[in-house]
Amino acid sequence: QLYETCRNCQRCALADTRTNLVFGDGCPDTPIMFIGEGPGEQEDKQGLPFVGRAGQLLDQMLDIIDLDRSKYYICNIVKCRPPRNRDPLNLEQDACIGWLNEQIRIIQPKIIVCLGRIAACRLIRDDYKITREHGQWVQKNGVWLTAIYHPSALLRDESKRPETFDDLKSIRSKLKECT
Repeated sequence: QLYETCRNCQRCALADTRTNLVFGDGCPDTPIMFIGEGPGEQEDKQGLPFVGRAGQLLDQMLDIIDLDRSKYYICNIVKCRPPRNRDPLNLEQDACIGWLNEQIRIIQPKIIVCLGRIAACRLIRDDYKITREHGQWVQKNGVWLTAIYHPSALLRDESKRPETFDDLKSIRSKLKECT
């Protein structure tokens, strides 16, 4: 029902240029949610989050900790692709944050993993420093939050992968602790 309402959203200019709404995917009855910033080209074409190169890398990363899409829910802050895959503007994030808050309310995750700086700045703290704080845990309203490097950043800079492997192990431990 939320998807159907969101599908007709015209709250910002991104709705005018989208091919498909990219609402979310995965298990709606899960203790863990992954949240990115916004859909890219492949996501816009298919209407599903994280299906391009970055999504394929994320799938491989999560396989390491025995998570596949049948075990988690994944979505983005903004539900429509920003032009040329630019960062979503604050105005666009503000227009979409209500949809994300409703997704979180419905799913009621125990853990939220922010994929990248933008999601971390929006959900954890507005001055979040991903290079310094990735993998650290904070609790808000009874939900554990952490951030890892966005998979697209790992495609550009493979030197960050060992740190991300440590972050993934921490996510696996927190998931065992919370379930």
